[in-house]
Amino acid sequence: MVGLLLGPVACTKQNDGEGHTPTVGFVVANKQLNFSQEMSLGFIAGVNQVKGVSLQVDGPNIVDGPRQLALFQEMRKTAPDGISVFTLTPDLFAEPMASAIADGVPIIAVDSPALPSAGVELFIGNDSYELGRLLARKVITQLPSNATGKVVLGTSSPGVSVLDRRAMGIRDEFKDKLPAVTVFGPFDTKQEVEANMEAWETLVKVNPSALAFIGTSDADGWNLAEIRRREVASWVAAAFDIDPKSLAAVKNGDLILVSPEHYVKGAVAGRLQAEHAKTGKALPKGWLYVPGLAVDRFNVDEILARQSTVATRATAFGDEVNRILTDPSYLRPLSDVS
Repeated sequence: MVGLLLGPVACTKQNDGEGHTPTVGFVVANKQLNFSQEMSLGFIAGVNQVKGVSLQVDGPNIVDGPRQLALFQEMRKTAPDGISVFTLTPDLFAEPMASAIADGVPIIAVDSPALPSAGVELFIGNDSYELGRLLARKVITQLPSNATGKVVLGTSSPGVSVLDRRAMGIRDEFKDKLPAVTVFGPFDTKQEVEANMEAWETLVKVNPSALAFIGTSDADGWNLAEIRRREVASWVAAAFDIDPKSLAAVKNGDLILVSPEHYVKGAVAGRLQAEHAKTGKALPKGWLYVPGLAVDRFNVDEILARQSTVATRATAFGDEVNRILTDPSYLRPLSDVS
């Protein structure tokens, strides 16, 4: 595994022959959590495929919308040739994004769509509703076809549209496939890792007969897996993202995951941003769709190998990044974003 603590990242390339080195940037919601690190690695790789472009990547140490906005405003000065933004607080960014676009700074929204008032014309991300249904389908395969009882659903950031849509997809898939199972929640399981563990410990304690516990984000996964392992429980645990701790839990049989493939999103954004900055190639307009991937005991070894180094990531994801950039079926209207 590659352990990453991304500080402010800057990478300078050779200039374009006319004395100017275009510079693009990526502002992430949190530079220490796996989902942001994967996106950041992808962005760096995508930019580096275009010679003669400099890059910057930064974000707050914790999820902190106002601090992230301050970093975005700083990056408008230091990376004027394009900025990609992954934020969990799109309301704070709407006016600043619109202002940057008015000043000629190309803006790409990554993972979390921008509000319409921001005027951002390109979003790179998943179908979050379908990701929820995908995870629920994987959980359902571990339950009896005539199962009855309850499933407990938690989300670490209520009100964040991406996570809310995942939760909705989970609920709807159970309603369609196992109507005798009742899904309770989503309950607030908190962003901070220790608070997240405490929230799940409480939910597990008060729901001892639950068939499954499902979270919408990364800390949910490894904390649920730890509780399941500690209690030698038989209920199913499931969540999103591919933090090394979560992959280890899948390997041990304590967790099912869906990966939103964050690296791919970052790589697509980086390549597009760099090409535009270098050559003026127009950015697509709409939603560039990135599929998710279910991870279970059958494919976890492959994913562990893929994630082992920066180089293995770049090799494994290369074809998919190229396909998303060249196959018109991946470009959808912004109005279809889920």
